[in-house]
Amino acid sequence: MAQHAVILPAAGRSSRFHDKYYKKPFAPLANRAVWLHSAERFLNRADVAQLILVIGREDRDDFNAKFASNVAILGIDVVEGGAQRSDSVEAALARVKPEAEFVCVHDAARPCLADVWIDHVFEAAEKSGAAILAVPVAGTLKRVKSDRRIEETVDRGDLWEAQTPQVFRREVLLEAYAKRNGFSATDDAQLVERIGHAVTVVLGSRANIKITTRDDLRLAEQAMKALPKPKFDGPIHPFADDDMWR
Repeated sequence: MAQHAVILPAAGRSSRFHDKYYKKPFAPLANRAVWLHSAERFLNRADVAQLILVIGREDRDDFNAKFASNVAILGIDVVEGGAQRSDSVEAALARVKPEAEFVCVHDAARPCLADVWIDHVFEAAEKSGAAILAVPVAGTLKRVKSDRRIEETVDRGDLWEAQTPQVFRREVLLEAYAKRNGFSATDDAQLVERIGHAVTVVLGSRANIKITTRDDLRLAEQAMKALPKPKFDGPIHPFADDDMWR
């Protein structure tokens, strides 16, 4: 069984969350912090050798006061991130255990994750070297000028919205970061694309929302109640079309 290290970036500024008490990964959701919901989806998996949480340096004291016992009991490694998301992931990469053949990056602020989705993206990455969850764009897209006037309607036919987990063979992700040269990517797949490595898209779910505003906490609490519970026993296909993905 291939072994995976999981990196949970949680070092962002949460500038759109607008809460004077919490950054979004540390806000309470269904009686526990958002980041703990995300972490727990990976901690009991036999194919996960390590979980690394990345926090901001300015959050260290408060984090330790609130979550030191969780970290100790669950065996989580905590590292301090950088100014950009890519800086944070790069800091965590340096701490990945040697036995991990693959690295999974999952937003700490995406707590609505089902085991079956992890199964699918892990298997796809093990076959191709790089895979991400994503969903086809559903809405009508407009390109808008700086004066808020529509310039054009964008064809959405081939457009997908990237999600996490994003999973890569360790050597692939290390090469992508070694060749980053200061480039600030919005996700890790973008860095892997830049070195010419193909990335497989695995059909995700719109329930796999990322907490951005406080309103998203209410949506996430409802989404968590509707997540598929049983593991999928049939053949895994990256483009499987099933109601459970919707």
